[in-house]
Amino acid sequence: MALRELASLEKYLGLKKPNKYSTRGDKKVPVLQNNNGPPLVGLVTIARHLVKEAKRPELLGDAAEDRAVVHQWLEYRVSKLDVCSKDESRTILMDLNLYLQDKVCMAGNHFTLADVLMYNGIHPLIMDLTFQEKEQYMNVTRWFDYIQHRASIRHHLPPVVVLRNRIYTLHH
Repeated sequence: MALRELASLEKYLGLKKPNKYSTRGDKKVPVLQNNNGPPLVGLVTIARHLVKEAKRPELLGDAAEDRAVVHQWLEYRVSKLDVCSKDESRTILMDLNLYLQDKVCMAGNHFTLADVLMYNGIHPLIMDLTFQEKEQYMNVTRWFDYIQHRASIRHHLPPVVVLRNRIYTLHH
């Protein structure tokens, strides 16, 4: 999945020449064969490199605090979200729901690389939720829907219907 995710990120960033990736180990850790030096290993390392290559520093955060928050969520993605069990996924969704209560994006009000990678990582969890379960995680659902409707984010992933239309009966 990480290889398709990186290819999708390249398209979003508008990088013209696709990079060559491979994987390493049982966990299929992505590796970028870099012409200018040693290979880059790991989803976060490669994604940050692609953002810098595309000259899009705002996606890493504008201020030092924003950059730290973005980095925190990138690490959370690979250290918690990517390795969570079904039971742990509910705790992750509850924590994210609470975190996103007063935020539009992962790093506050500005769209960053953290939103892209967290969206890709959380997509399978959201796909498995029923409408009732999605309603329990209203803030996560709102954020998820906002990110999936941004231009060029959802290249390789199917859209997820996050809200159902409620039918109200008229009682007089």
